[in-house]
Amino acid sequence: MNMQGLRPDRFDSAGQDQLVDVRDLQAALPGIRRLRTWAHEALALQPGESAVDVGSGTGTEVIAFADAVGPTGTAIGVEPDPQLLTSAERRAEQAGSTAKFHSGDAYGLPFGANTFDAALCERVFQHLTAPSRAANEIARVLKPGGRVVVVDSDWGTAIVHPGDRQVVRDVVDTLIAATTNPFSGRRLPGLLTKAGLVIDEVGSHALVQDRTVGAGSLVNRISAMAVARGSITERQRDQLIADLKRGAETGDVHLSVTMFAVLAHRPH
Repeated sequence: MNMQGLRPDRFDSAGQDQLVDVRDLQAALPGIRRLRTWAHEALALQPGESAVDVGSGTGTEVIAFADAVGPTGTAIGVEPDPQLLTSAERRAEQAGSTAKFHSGDAYGLPFGANTFDAALCERVFQHLTAPSRAANEIARVLKPGGRVVVVDSDWGTAIVHPGDRQVVRDVVDTLIAATTNPFSGRRLPGLLTKAGLVIDEVGSHALVQDRTVGAGSLVNRISAMAVARGSITERQRDQLIADLKRGAETGDVHLSVTMFAVLAHRPH
């Protein structure tokens, strides 16, 4: 998964939502790791199986897949960013891993039908204008009985406290407007079902901002965007930032967004 920064050429959104990512929350990494642990346990890869990570970034999950499937199995990452592909290949080589990487994106996976026992796709769908195409591609490359975990944020679950409720609502609406597919998390089960997959489990994890940070980088940037689009005034933004700073000092602060992870399989 790409932890190095999202690039406009990685998705089809012309870069408009590249400012918006869960990694801006100070506590995001531990939460994302917990969801990844859940994903690996849910996929339960066995020696000799084949697995693909769609949007594999720097390759960490593919290397973990390769360890799980062993020398008789196959672990492949698909990533459109050539720099990330190079980084992933270097990382795999240094680790002595059998992980392989291919250039490609979620709309056109470079594999035949019925190829993989398992698939993973993390934080890609929120950037897609046609997420149903990606869901169909994942279903296509899975073998009958194959399973997939898709993980994504749902920016409609964002909580900002304290602050004037209307100002907070306007800031969250700006966050939603700045994202290509902002309600991706809640839409995942329906998309995968429509693609012919069967939902087995839905997990979630609220990524909660470090309480000592105050507004943090995400709220600072999105509130500035809200001023620029005329949703709130500069004075309202200053007040919100001050409220959050004071909240951080007194312990009365909460910023979070919920990520969802859906386990599904292709029926026999």
